This record gives sequence, structure tokens and C-alpha cells, in this order.
Amino acid sequence: MIVGAGPAGTRVARILAKAGVRTLIVDKRQELGTPIQCSGAVSRHALLENEVTPDTEFIHESVYGFRVMDGKGGNTTIDYRHLKPETYAEDKDPLGYVVDRRRFDRYLLTQAEKAGAEAWLKAEAIGHSLENNRALVKIRHYNEEITVKTKVIVGADGVRSQVGKWAGLQTHIKLTELASCLQIVVDGVETNGLLELITGSATAPGGYAWVFPKGHGYAELGLGIIAPLTKLNAQQHLDKFIKESFLSDRFKGAKLLEVQGGGVPLAAPLKTQYADHIILVGDAARHVNPITGGGIHTALTGGSVAGHFLVEHLAASDDFTAKAMKGYQDNWLDATGHHMWKLYDIKREIFRKPKSEEQDELLFKTMSNYFSPNSEFKKV
Repeated sequence: MIVGAGPAGTRVARILAKAGVRTLIVDKRQELGTPIQCSGAVSRHALLENEVTPDTEFIHESVYGFRVMDGKGGNTTIDYRHLKPETYAEDKDPLGYVVDRRRFDRYLLTQAEKAGAEAWLKAEAIGHSLENNRALVKIRHYNEEITVKTKVIVGADGVRSQVGKWAGLQTHIKLTELASCLQIVVDGVETNGLLELITGSATAPGGYAWVFPKGHGYAELGLGIIAPLTKLNAQQHLDKFIKESFLSDRFKGAKLLEVQGGGVPLAAPLKTQYADHIILVGDAARHVNPITGGGIHTALTGGSVAGHFLVEHLAASDDFTAKAMKGYQDNWLDATGHHMWKLYDIKREIFRKPKSEEQDELLFKTMSNYFSPNSEFKKV
């Protein structure tokens, strides 16, 4: 059973179902992809390596590179249309995409169901117990309570994972490591196929602001802040960014179409992501890039690792104790986890600097290097 039908959960489900494993996904929401808490940026590589074919069903806009700005005139532009025109010219495949999260999550669930997984929406997992080497999970499906017996529960239920709490795992996140994010979708702001990121504590304390293409002439203007570092809330910082920043002239014609927001963890991955009959993936396991806040790629990758581990384990063993489930986390560390821990250490060193000017300089440099063609993290 997989609790949570986001990118991580549906990726696990698709792999299991394709291998012939009886698989059930439950999600308490009635509409996937909501509430929208991210910009929807994801690399083409991230999709292809996780068997997701780029499709106009969920793609808003193609992107070809990055522009990192520091708010004081510093500017690093990494445009792959110029760096590698033989690969990334506009008549060729792009570097990545901005996706519609509602359509993207729906598409991923469709792929899992086509592979043979069963899905219940408006189905909230409310508790579990262990009996005879199986987990019994109580589900409130519409107004009916159902108990489902399963070998393994995959917790893919987000930052405040209930499955993690059932397992007694340390899922608490400090306020200093939870970004408060707000973005608006607007018409009337020009973009040019780049993901633009603006660093600096004057703009977004503890985080950064962004301007992303949305397709059809629309743009996403947003930012993430760490609340304990400022007396203003995210909305006040975003208003200030739009009206007073060095980009304000560019935003004068912006017409508001939508408001989106939520909390994004910029924390370390969970040190323990497993328990008896339980593993955690995606946001539930803190599989979020602690520098960029990106979570789609890391969720898909974690889901792939979990899915393939479970297929092999189910075929070989009937042991679902924590000791047996630890193999999943070992595989995840080898695949991507060690890189994520390194990114977290880098982030922590930046914000340990006593002066905001030092933090700003280091964050700008780190972000610029992160997106460079030679970055060791370009596939994280």
C-alpha cells in the first residue's frame, strides 16, 4: 500500500504494478496536484531517467537554462541554447520544463493505473497495527472505514507524514528549515526560456525569489523565505520584490491570475527512513533539494529506488522488519542520498555565517555554480 499519490508515490506504484505486485495507492485528496506548493520546474533528464515521457498533457513551457541574480547587479547566465546549440537549440529537445502540477500528478497516476495499480482518492489512512507479519491499515474511504492488510506501507504522504509518525520516526522539522513559499501566476511579464533566480536577504531571507516562464505568455513570480529570519511574511516580501526590486519596471504590467503557496522543507533528509513494514519516500523522507527546494526530481528518483528495492525484496523474502527495510535507504544513499547530504552541509555552512552580506555572497556563488555545466549536482 502506498499512502500519497504524488510523484514519489505513483512512481513506486508504477514499478511495483508493472512487476506484477498487487498495489494500492490511497490519497485523502479528491484532486491530485493540489494545493500547488511548487513552481513545477523539472529537468528533461529527471523525467527520462524515471520513465516519464515528456508530454504536452502536462508541459506548460520548455526551459533552456538559468539566470542567477544577486539583487545588486551580479548576474550569472547559463543558457544551454548558446553553450550547447547542437543539443539544446529551440528546434531540439529542451533542458527541462515547467509543468502543470495538477496535470502532471494526474498523468503519473494514470501511468501507474495502466501498469495495474489500484487507486482510491478521498481515502485517508488513519492508523495501522501489525499482526502475523502483516500491517493492517485503517482507511476512511468517503464515509466508510475499511481495514486493508499489506506487506509494506510506503509513506509518500508529504512533509507532515502520518505514516512516519506511526513508525515513530523523527519527522519534526524546525521552523528555521521550513521555507514559507508564495508565488503568483501573472500575465504581462516577459520571459525568455530561462529559470531566473534572485538571491539576497533583502529579497528573500533564507531563500530566493524566482521568475519562471509558464507558457502562453504567463509567468510565475514567487519567493521562499525562512520566517524566523524576518519580521515580514512571504506576501509582504513578494509585494516588495514586485514593486521595489531592480526588476520592478519589468513587472509593472503584470496582471494577477492565480495565487499559490505552502511550506517547502530545506532540511536534511531523514536519518532513518524505514521501520517495520514501512518505508518513506519523497517529501515524507525529506527528499527535497536543500539548496534549491526542488522536489519533483528527488521524489521521482526516490520513488524509483523504493520501487525497484521492493520488487526485488518481495521476490526474495518475507521479512519486512526494519532491519530488512534498511536496504532501501542504503540503495537511496548510493543513488542520490549522499549528494543530498552534501548539499545540506553546504547550505548549513552558508547560513552559519554571522553576517547577512557573507550569506548573500555565498548563496549567490553556490547557486551559480550549482547550475553550471560542470556542477557535480546537476543531476540531483
